[in-house]
Amino acid sequence: MARALINVPAKATRGQVIEIKTLISHPMETGYRPDYNGKLVPRDIINKFVCTYNGTEVFRADLHPAIAANPFISFYTVATESGVLTFTWTGDDGKSFVEKASITVA
Repeated sequence: MARALINVPAKATRGQVIEIKTLISHPMETGYRPDYNGKLVPRDIINKFVCTYNGTEVFRADLHPAIAANPFISFYTVATESGVLTFTWTGDDGKSFVEKASITVA
């Protein structure tokens, strides 16, 4: 399936603005490639990305064709408390890939 790389600072001070970087690699289908029988393979791209911080949504992106085969997303948020950042990528087929990263806030 997919493989994600996530860069989140392990520690931050309360109120500090932190940068979060994500990259996901997955087997993409454009919808233009024929299979062995000549039928088009259905399109399968990542079309949605959501990041939550202790259950509260802090970033969302709707992705469209031609953005990137393996989307790299970088964004900022404020470190408010120790907890877990949950990253969810959703594809055209409705399947989701979820990764989590912890952060300690002092």
